[in-house]
Amino acid sequence: MRSNAINYAVVGGFVLIMLVAFIAAIAVLTGRTGATERYYAVYENVTGVKFGTQILYEGYPIGQVEEVTPVEQDGRMRFRVDLGIQQGWRIPQNSTAQIAAPGLLSAITISISAGDSRTALKPGAQIIGRESANIFAVVSSVASDVSRLSEESIKPLLASFGKLLDGDAPVLLRKLTALASDMTEQMPRIAKNIDEFTQKMNRSSDEIEALFKPENRRKLEKMLVQSEKAIGEFSQLAAELSESRTSLHELLGIVQQTVSKSRPEVEKTVANLSYVVDSIARRIDAINQNLEGASRNMYEFSRQIRQNPGLLLGSTPPPDSGANPVR
Repeated sequence: MRSNAINYAVVGGFVLIMLVAFIAAIAVLTGRTGATERYYAVYENVTGVKFGTQILYEGYPIGQVEEVTPVEQDGRMRFRVDLGIQQGWRIPQNSTAQIAAPGLLSAITISISAGDSRTALKPGAQIIGRESANIFAVVSSVASDVSRLSEESIKPLLASFGKLLDGDAPVLLRKLTALASDMTEQMPRIAKNIDEFTQKMNRSSDEIEALFKPENRRKLEKMLVQSEKAIGEFSQLAAELSESRTSLHELLGIVQQTVSKSRPEVEKTVANLSYVVDSIARRIDAINQNLEGASRNMYEFSRQIRQNPGLLLGSTPPPDSGANPVR
């Protein structure tokens, strides 16, 4: 009887120890080994997320999902997921919480990716939520699109192609045969043209190679240097011309100012000149007559001086040798 009691006590103690160890292991795996702080995230789809879903921070377990609550935002149904995270755990403000599965057969978790912000979120704040990328849903959507494409596009296209082959296949075959025959006849000429083109390309390549010989390259570099110098001189000349143009503009401005200031005097001078010219024009005939008489008198005076220079000293004129002498 005493041996049975000892056996029962040992078995019961072992079961209690294993139960405590199991609870401790569950607490360690879920991150619930101490006090927690509440955060929350909002998702449009929470497939696989429930109470107890593990929360990972860069792969490290820090807590579990406490509650999933449907909420309405902007006329759409969304889901608020309350996260229980270890007390004192620092989460940057721009961190994101994504619903993810580490493997195909792994359980759904909420993986928090740390942001680069230096400011940490306060307990009770919202963590930016990101939906999971469900590969099976994507494959299903792609399969549906392929099926619809096959039913709506590929099958009608194959049917049309079959009808085309049934009706126009002989004609198409004859055309292809004629085309092949023409291509066979033209192949020697095409090959000849290709050979000539290749030879021309080889000659062009040789000419280009000869053009870029070391001595020609040095000459080209020298020409480029001279061109750079000429461009510099041209730039300097353009600058000097620009300065000259500025000076010319200033000179024209000064001339314009001078003409504007002396315009009354110029107009008066022009009026006087016009009056003088008009007076000369009215008296030009009398002036011409007087000039003609004066020229005749000067001619007569010069003739007499040549004949008798003594007239300039007041002497008598010489006797006329052609006249008869006085007796």
